[in-house]
Amino acid sequence: MDNTLGVSGNQVFLYPACDLAVIVSEHNPAETLNQKSGVDHARVIADCFQHSTVLPFRFGTVFNDDESLRKSIRSNQRQFLGNIDKLRGKTEMHLKIFVDDCCSKEIERQLPAESVGRGYLSNLRENATRTRERQTRARAVSFQMHRLFLPLDEEVSCRLTESGKMVLDIAHLIERKHVERYQNKFATTSLMMRECQMQLSGPWPPYHFVHRLTRGAHAQTAASAPVPTAIAAPTVQMPEPALA
Repeated sequence: MDNTLGVSGNQVFLYPACDLAVIVSEHNPAETLNQKSGVDHARVIADCFQHSTVLPFRFGTVFNDDESLRKSIRSNQRQFLGNIDKLRGKTEMHLKIFVDDCCSKEIERQLPAESVGRGYLSNLRENATRTRERQTRARAVSFQMHRLFLPLDEEVSCRLTESGKMVLDIAHLIERKHVERYQNKFATTSLMMRECQMQLSGPWPPYHFVHRLTRGAHAQTAASAPVPTAIAAPTVQMPEPALA
């Protein structure tokens, strides 16, 4: 880690804690964390991910001092070790799918709330019907992606853009050794589903699935300290037990 720089260009270093090591860097509380800080944080996580299983702390997690960091790791050690076992050898692939809105040809009439009457109630029913149709379409596409890619786990979200397209963000958890097979499946799927525009990114550290597993631990170590001295980066298992 000698050549790896963290937030604000600060040197990162290994902080042994129980059977784990935490990658940390010093942080001046007078400096504001911004978008570049988030990029620096993500870069350290990505570098660590090339060598080991990581459990990234949420960006901006800080500790007052070494003892606060040590106490947090010690109190959550069993959970962290269990999560490392669950995510060892796994990676995240991200699909972004743009689907034509099944209701885009219909004009949504927005009547003022004050005009309570037959037309207003009819409009409410129409909007509810269109919402159900969109949800059904999104579920169908999501199910089809699951059936084609067969991930170990998945996180799916859906939103409607102003241009009238539905966007599905799908995170798939897969074995790292199967990344090439996944990429090949994406190539054939994108040709098969011409009605959808598809984008693929990854492999990434399993952000979505780490935060699901460690949500409770992060709540306990959230950065609310007025004078933090370190930013927590990924928790990684020590490669050499003697260093733990």
